Amino acid sequence: MAKAKMLTGCRAAAEGAKAAEVEVICSYPIRPYTAIMMELAKMVANGELNAEFVHGEGEHAQLSVVLGACAAGARAYTGSSGVGVTYAMELYSPMAGGRYPVQMTIADRTLDPPGDFGSEHTDAMCTRDNGWLLGWACSPQEVYDNTLIAYRVGEDHRVMLPQMVCQDGYFISHIPDKVTLGEMSQVKEFLPPYRPIGPLSLTHPVSHGPQIRPDQGAPMDAMRAQTFLAVPKVIEEATADFNRIFGRNYDPFVEQYKLADAEIAFFIMGAHSNTCRTAVDRLRKQGVKAGMARLRWVRPWPTHQLATALGHVKAIGVVETSTSYGGAMRGGNLIHELRASLYDLDERPLVTSFMGGLGGETIWPADFDNMAKVLTQAVKEKKVRNYVQWLGM
Repeated sequence: MAKAKMLTGCRAAAEGAKAAEVEVICSYPIRPYTAIMMELAKMVANGELNAEFVHGEGEHAQLSVVLGACAAGARAYTGSSGVGVTYAMELYSPMAGGRYPVQMTIADRTLDPPGDFGSEHTDAMCTRDNGWLLGWACSPQEVYDNTLIAYRVGEDHRVMLPQMVCQDGYFISHIPDKVTLGEMSQVKEFLPPYRPIGPLSLTHPVSHGPQIRPDQGAPMDAMRAQTFLAVPKVIEEATADFNRIFGRNYDPFVEQYKLADAEIAFFIMGAHSNTCRTAVDRLRKQGVKAGMARLRWVRPWPTHQLATALGHVKAIGVVETSTSYGGAMRGGNLIHELRASLYDLDERPLVTSFMGGLGGETIWPADFDNMAKVLTQAVKEKKVRNYVQWLGM
């Protein structure tokens, strides 16, 4: 029987890639994700993992290497953080358009400026409209699990899309927590070998990455859009199988914590949700009917699931850890899509947002107390005073 180990998020990601028996890995160092590649390099060197380990000359090269490896039929793995994620931007759309189900692990880091080493979600969120599957873990355990789930979903022939498996830098990547690794028999039952649809072949040649005519562009984009309509069903199937085989209890899209009778709710994703649960418990003891909805997938966005989970509450505070300068609500990214998800409800909750955790700042229990006061006041007044509020300022 598998035993729990104390692992950081970086080590958990490496263990997930090892369990998935990745065949080609491409690395380039940038904090805080670097430790993932350090762990994988040791596994390969020690003979624990039979994989080709390539050290790229930069992030653009990393994505190029794993694109070619995946096109040739290998299960490929790479990763980055912060400005490294944005340096490889040119490759994201071609990889999704070419239907190469590479996995990229991201330990979030602030972009320049301020350029500090703290965690925020802006780096990966910059890529969200390029056709990749995208989601955040809230613990090292979920990092390991999401690595396997993302490969299962991305490599499904109904999907065939690359995946970004994200974790908060430092809060998850460098803080150890209990992780139960799966037995290889469990992994093999859950995750079949990668079967490419049209691998590079001398005997059965197919075109990869050709230039196309303008009239071919729209149909290709429509195919990607149609695929994303099919992805939720695949996620539901994969999550159900994972829960059954590994004994977990994940909701496919949204973790609901004390939401059933909640009057106010926090909408959040990533590491700060751990503090949020504690804050919800404390608010409950004070007589405040608070709850939490934690987003597991950003792409595909679970529109109907969020409307069902949050439609009954009176006010929602969106905890933003990424920026969207000049956007509709003048704050982060999540509030736009959440408000759109709730738009068709007959009675819509009040929605405001709180900018926090930027640059790696901690969101403290007291911050959630203050957010709860703002939400309670909005319920009382039946309106929100501001659509965006910056914590601590």
